[in-house]
Amino acid sequence: MKLILLIAFLVPTFVLAQTGVITGTVRDRNTQEPLIGVSVQVTGSQFGSVTNEKGAFRIESIPVGSYTIQANYLGYQLQSRFNVNVTVGNVQILNFEMVPAANELQQIEVVSSRRQSAAVADLITPLSVQSLTTEEIRSNPGGNFDISKVVQVLPGVATNGTSGGRNDLIIRGGAPSENVYYLDGIEIPLINHFTTQGSAGGATGILNVSFVEDLKVSSSAFDARYDNALASVFEFRQRYGNPERFSGNVRLSGSEFATTLEGPAGANTTYLLSARRSYLQFLFKLLDLPIRPNYWDFQYKVDHKLNDKTSVSFIGVGAIDEFAFGVPRKSTPENEYILRSVPSINQWNYTTGVAVKRLVTDGYVNLALSRNAFDNELTKFEAAEEGENRALTLNTNSRETENKLRLDVNMYKNGWKYAYGLSGQYVQFTNNIYSVIRKELRDEQNNVVQPGITLDYNTDLDFFRYGAFGQVARSVLDNRLGLSFGLRTDMNSFTDEGSNPLKTLSPRLALSYLLNDKWTVNASSGIYYKLPQYTVLGYRANDTYLNQQADYIKSIHYVLGTEFLPRQDLRFTLEGFYKDYSHYPVSVRDGISLANQGGDFGAIGNEAVTTTGQGRAYGAEFYVQKKLTGTVFSVLSYTYVVSEFAGLDGNYIASAWDYRHLVSGLVGKKLPRNWEFGAKYRYAGGAPSTPFDLEASRRNYASLGVGILDYSRLNSERLKSFNQLDVRIDKKWTINRVTLDLFLDIANVLSSKTPGFDRYTFERNEDNTGFATTDGNPLRPDGSNAIPVILKDNDGNLVPTLGFIVEF
Repeated sequence: MKLILLIAFLVPTFVLAQTGVITGTVRDRNTQEPLIGVSVQVTGSQFGSVTNEKGAFRIESIPVGSYTIQANYLGYQLQSRFNVNVTVGNVQILNFEMVPAANELQQIEVVSSRRQSAAVADLITPLSVQSLTTEEIRSNPGGNFDISKVVQVLPGVATNGTSGGRNDLIIRGGAPSENVYYLDGIEIPLINHFTTQGSAGGATGILNVSFVEDLKVSSSAFDARYDNALASVFEFRQRYGNPERFSGNVRLSGSEFATTLEGPAGANTTYLLSARRSYLQFLFKLLDLPIRPNYWDFQYKVDHKLNDKTSVSFIGVGAIDEFAFGVPRKSTPENEYILRSVPSINQWNYTTGVAVKRLVTDGYVNLALSRNAFDNELTKFEAAEEGENRALTLNTNSRETENKLRLDVNMYKNGWKYAYGLSGQYVQFTNNIYSVIRKELRDEQNNVVQPGITLDYNTDLDFFRYGAFGQVARSVLDNRLGLSFGLRTDMNSFTDEGSNPLKTLSPRLALSYLLNDKWTVNASSGIYYKLPQYTVLGYRANDTYLNQQADYIKSIHYVLGTEFLPRQDLRFTLEGFYKDYSHYPVSVRDGISLANQGGDFGAIGNEAVTTTGQGRAYGAEFYVQKKLTGTVFSVLSYTYVVSEFAGLDGNYIASAWDYRHLVSGLVGKKLPRNWEFGAKYRYAGGAPSTPFDLEASRRNYASLGVGILDYSRLNSERLKSFNQLDVRIDKKWTINRVTLDLFLDIANVLSSKTPGFDRYTFERNEDNTGFATTDGNPLRPDGSNAIPVILKDNDGNLVPTLGFIVEF
């Protein structure tokens, strides 16, 4: 803080008089046609512009600061963009998609001639959907520019960060694998580093915030064009690069260094490029921690306009992850536990694709071709062994590859909005795995006291997935009632009944009724399907795929809610929801639903399952959003959610995602002289936990390095509740064409304890050269002479980060 104040006094005040530029386009949301003659105005000022024949606008000489920008056009609803940050470093690019004022229906949203807030105008539907802009993501306290952490301010969103410092997004009580992610219409399976295979969570985000124009999160009423979604759909829309000159930014935060470059590459082409490098491995070595996380990620986007009707975008995202270990200078039982319980991880992944948009009469056509791959190597050795000749307990090398083609046609004619399309993909999955689940143990008479369970197989699987959808929407009753109906089916060439389109026929219906110019009532119901994880489908024994009989996971959603818009910048929503799950994978070996296996580093699903499991998640959400129109913006949300799943015994118990109460709040304040302040608070009820089977843990710890959970008491206990307050202070300076943003971000400013799951280990001897024993002899393979120790994981550290962003 002193450093920020010192720089504030040292930098001359004349640099605050710099100006910036806002440019962009305005299009009709239904047809994507450019709109000519739209008035784009910086509210409260004389700055403004009018779109040309290409729908483009440019506003110059705007003093640096945050503004509300409005697009106004006869026959269309007024649209506002809040908290638009103007700097001298980069051109601010805004793309408006305006809605006709003639009571236009947007998929499952009635958009009337009433005055609407930008929060609604920016959303395809107000039902179960929230949005975030790039500025809200960038300046989020404690977010560290990580989108997965930022979305925790939204209702219904929890993460495993409440107990394990991870980014497993849990939406309305659903597993992280139930979410899907789309970047400019192209699916990206992974958005986190150090991903858990089969779960989709991870340690920290991959996507570069500098690319994102806005984010829309749908937690129900999914558009029929999206497949495999049970809990949520994340739609990231990327901006295009600076069309005027070479520019970019350099960012240093608490864990990484990132560079973003952009500019024109010809009259009709722009580009965005970025690379990011972590330095946590150096920081953790300095702090004498045993883990050494190390990652790179890369991202690019190239936009090219072929002609007035056709545009093409090339996108790519990739990451390289290495999770290794070092020997601390001063080892502790906790360090020894980490060294023995967590596998070393080597991963890489990428998604690359091309998307073509062609404007046609009364609509547009999208064509997307993409490829994504994920390579995952895990290695772990026997916990009790030292030196170079340790025995392997886990050695896996797997790769998932998908080649995808998607086509959708979107039309608007005579008040009807309709869309239809096809999708297909070729899947390749290899998995070479050796994993000791439980080691065989014998007594002194050589009798087996514990049978061994070891996975040892190779998978080389390839098959096709394909689907089709249609959706139609219309407003009736003098445009007060909006109706939307969608239908989708998905098939595959691998599972026994995967080629039957009737098995996954998934209708969905949504209604929205306008009570008056401020109140709307919304309701929806839909059936959604998801193919089980590739780790499940690829499980083999005796050269046979044991899970080929697996069904698609099914979830039926019921949602009822209301929205209140008292004024343009203020929005209230209240929703109740119920989700009914069936055909959920259940472990044959342990008898528990995969929804109760939680998420940890490694992989989930490498086992025989039966898709007979049931589940349910229900609750209610309340949300208030105040956009920045003066100097203050804020959000507040509360969610009550119950998530329960049944295993082979049919008894419903709390799932790993059953947090019950979720509270989040965010407030931001723009201060004079380009100072900014933000604070974020999060609360989550205690996560369910399972106690250890002490006898089984003692027998197996010497080989596995982890305790064995007592599944007869599955999730019978709970951790303490989680709460955390984060604050952030920013100070900006502008010098010529350079903007410097110096920030101090303090996570967990109150040093609140972060509840975590207990960890099982054996006591070490005094000189820390091995395990202590009750008889002074070497540790026996069955651990019978060990001294068990249960380590509590409830640390709570204040984490300050001093960083900067330089825009040029």
